[in-house]
Amino acid sequence: MTQPGTMPAMSKEMQDCVDACMTCHGICEETMSSCMQMGGQAQMQIMRALMDCAETTRMCADMMMRRSPMSAEMCAMCAKACEMCAEACMSMPDDPQMMRCAEACRRCATTCRAMAGATM
Repeated sequence: MTQPGTMPAMSKEMQDCVDACMTCHGICEETMSSCMQMGGQAQMQIMRALMDCAETTRMCADMMMRRSPMSAEMCAMCAKACEMCAEACMSMPDDPQMMRCAEACRRCATTCRAMAGATM
């Protein structure tokens, strides 16, 4: 039984999603730094996707941790931002940091899609 004023424990799936969001957020931030060092117009498109993904994943994790009633909708939006970011990163297949970021984005998108369909 849950004590009054406390939240029930997160499910393993929700915790996995929060972890994937936080990992993705960190890798997007690292990739932004790498992207800024490269410069160029092509990187500006990637930077926008990285910024959207970093902000969305952080907000998504925050909302799940506080059990927001809008978490499912946020997870759906987060999955979309992650997919867009993965696509942008894939435009530079020879860059190991971009490939690392694309992989983290895809994993996060997968967990977020699953949570978007779950009852939270």
